[in-house]
Parts: sequence; structure tokens; C-alpha cells
Amino acid sequence: MSYGDTSNNQLFSPMEMMAEAEKFALSKAKKTSSMTLGLAMMAGAFIGLAFVFYITVTTGSASAGWGLSRLVGGMVFSMGLILIVLCGGELFTSSVLSSISWANRQITLKKMLSIWGKVYIGNFFGAMFMLMLITGGGLFLLNHGQWGLNALNIAQHKLHHTPIQAFTLGVLCNLLVCLAIWMTFSSANALTKAVLMILPVSMFVSSGFEHSVANMFMVPLGIVIQNFAPDQFWQMVGSTPQQYSDLNINNFLFANLIPVTLGNIVGGAVLVGLANWCIFRRPQLKATNVTSISQSVELSTAKEVDMLSHVTVKDLVDSHPLTLSADLTVPKAVDLMTEHQLSGAPVCDVNGRLIGFLSMFDVMKELWYKDYQPAKETKVVDLMSSEVVAVDINDRLVDLVEYMCIDKDMLYPSSDMGIATSATSLSLDQRVKALKASKPRVLPVLQDGLFVGVITRDALMAELRKVYHDVALTEVKKLEIA
Repeated sequence: MSYGDTSNNQLFSPMEMMAEAEKFALSKAKKTSSMTLGLAMMAGAFIGLAFVFYITVTTGSASAGWGLSRLVGGMVFSMGLILIVLCGGELFTSSVLSSISWANRQITLKKMLSIWGKVYIGNFFGAMFMLMLITGGGLFLLNHGQWGLNALNIAQHKLHHTPIQAFTLGVLCNLLVCLAIWMTFSSANALTKAVLMILPVSMFVSSGFEHSVANMFMVPLGIVIQNFAPDQFWQMVGSTPQQYSDLNINNFLFANLIPVTLGNIVGGAVLVGLANWCIFRRPQLKATNVTSISQSVELSTAKEVDMLSHVTVKDLVDSHPLTLSADLTVPKAVDLMTEHQLSGAPVCDVNGRLIGFLSMFDVMKELWYKDYQPAKETKVVDLMSSEVVAVDINDRLVDLVEYMCIDKDMLYPSSDMGIATSATSLSLDQRVKALKASKPRVLPVLQDGLFVGVITRDALMAELRKVYHDVALTEVKKLEIA
């Protein structure tokens, strides 16, 4: 569903929201550095615009009442996050949700910190660009300088917190920002996403919680006005630059930006990202328990012929097969297997480890058990088999054919001591013809324990077809000699 589609406003379940959050978190790692920086600059500029909107609507609103004025200011400030979500910007305070990908071991700690650093720097440059435009346009002179005076008072107030207060207000702020982002995972509808973000953002702004990226714009704006505003401005507002002498870079960094940034990380990465991951995560998927064909059955190669003796799985393996992910929904998995005309497919994690195997047989069993009313959220991980028989890339073709076709327990019924357990009047030829297919048509292939592809019954038969050709040539040669 596209963001612009308003025809279906279905909301997703908490588990589906978690899946969307995992995609959102991992998407941060898939962007190039230049794209990340560009989108981060865009987000920094959007937050700057939102603060301009806030200052404008709260200037001269004393008669409206303190709480109501701040509520309206918070609602208009939500424009910044709405622009970022719908336009695809990268905001530091939401990028900390990439902690989910780190917890899933999809990215390293170094990669996660690198993402945070690039977005943080991009946000700062975006905020500085917007600051240059706003001060260049002289907006601080609006309403006879009251606009600029409002900006100065807001910026100065942000520097009067103790480090603990600044840290705590940062935690509370990003708790709400990331909850606003998290709620957008419940819908694919653009209007719904926008509406869902308004109240959480309005609360953090109206309550005075601290947002590091907003402060990158707001406090430097106050510093610029304090240092560069003309005398005309100070005469209009009836104040002096000395009253705002604490608006300087040193106070900005140590009294506000650093503790607020640390608080934002805790509020978003820990209290929202990792907290939801702990609640909704599935059990850690381990590499599947693999049984090789040589372990599962005693192979015999007495019937091999010269043309097949040197053919191995390596010669026939499909090294680019269809693989499924554990979090893929079962209907999508069935569609993929049907499209590729497969009866089953290996399941791998993001590191390429074999963690299971899903077959159409598994799906049909589940449908029968559920009276053909399957659960909406059923994933591949719920149905796949974690006990998988696989072949080594160096196994021989003749051994693999024997494993897939010959059930020796049925062909030669005997005890572990080698004593026959049943008598039969059928000849060996008749017993072979009576054997039924009971082994998988698709087998994963491993090399040094790592998944490298699959081998199918069809691939085996394509190679065995050559036997008929060689037999025919042998017969022709015998006739020629005769």
C-alpha cells in the first residue's frame, strides 16, 4: 500500500508493528553515507522550520493562557516530525531505533554508532542552514522585535537546567518522539500517520521536554540574536545583550546539548526500541540441527558406473536458490515457492546461516490442523522444520541417489544385529519397484557447515539422463563390432 492510499485505513497488530519497526531500523543501515547525510540535513531543516512555527504562534499569546499557548505551539511543532516521516528525512532521535537491528545482530555496534554519528552531523548542518536563512531574513524583528525576544527567552531557559534535569528531560522527550514514530508503524496511510504523531509531539513540546536536534536550531538562534542583532532590535524590546550573556557556545554544549543527547539516546534506543524488542522478539534463531546423508543412512556404491563415479554435488548444486526469511509471512512464502515451482525452500537468517526448511507439506499440515482458518500473523519461523537433512558439497551423486530413492529398512528388513526381521516372497526387483518416495525433493547443500545452495531431484535426473545415452552408444558399438 502506498503512503498516498487512503482507501484502506486498516491498523496493524502490535506484532506486525514490531516487524515494521525492524524493517525501519534495518533501513538505516542500507543507505549510503551521502544519502544518510542528505536526508539528515533535510530533517534538521524541517525541525528548524517547526521551531520557527512554534515561536511565531506563541509570540504575544500571553492573554491566551500559559497552558493553552504551549499546547497550540506543540501542535504546530508536530509539523516537523510529520514532514520528516512523510518526506523520508533522517532524524537522530528516531534513528536511535536502529538499536533494534543491533539487538537482532543484523548490524554491529560500530555500524550503529556510525549511523547515529552521520545523522547527528547531518541534522546539525541542516539546522545551521535553516538558522542562516531565518536570521538572514530578519524574522527576529517581527512584531516589533517580540518574535526575537521570545526566541531569546526560550533559548536562555534551555541553558538553566542542571545536567540531571537536562538528561531526564531528554529521556522524556525522545520517549514520546519514538512512541510517535512507533505508532506510525500501525498504518500505511499517510493521513493516519500524520494524525497519530500530533499528540505525542504536542506533549513533549508543551511540557518543556528537551530535543537535541530542536536545540541545535533554537539555542544557536538565541546566540546569533544576542551577538548580532542591531541596536534597533534592543531598543524595540527594551532589553540589552548583557541580559542574555549566558547564551554562548560553552553553555550550549555542556549545560544542554550533551546531556540532552544522552537522554534522547536512552529514551529512544532503550525505553522504546530495546524495550519493545525484549517484549515482542521471537526466540533467538540458531543454526539448524543438520544431519548429513552419510550420517542418516549407510551408503553403498557397489552399483556406480564409471561415468558417475566422479560426479559430486558440487557439479549440480544451485548456488543461487530461493531462500526464505524467518519473519516472512506464510502466504508470501507460498507465493514465492509456487512462483518458482518449488515444493520447499531453505530458511536462512541475515548472515546466510541455514536455520530451517519450509515445505508445502508443512503448510498443508497446518491448514488441516487449523480447519483451514489460518492465523493472520503466521510466519515461516512458526511452521519451518529446524531438523534438516543436508548434503555436503563434496558428496557423490551415486550416494545421493541412493539416499533419495532407496529405503534399505524396507528393502532389507533386519535388526541392528543384522538378523532378518521379516520374510518375503517378493524378488529384489519387485521390492525395489514397491518402494515409495519418502525423502525430500530439495536438499540444502553445505560447505564447511555453511549453506551454499540446494540440490533437487530434477537436477539429479538431468544428470542421470546421460546414462541412457551412454547405454545406447554402447549397444551401437557392440553391433558395429559384431
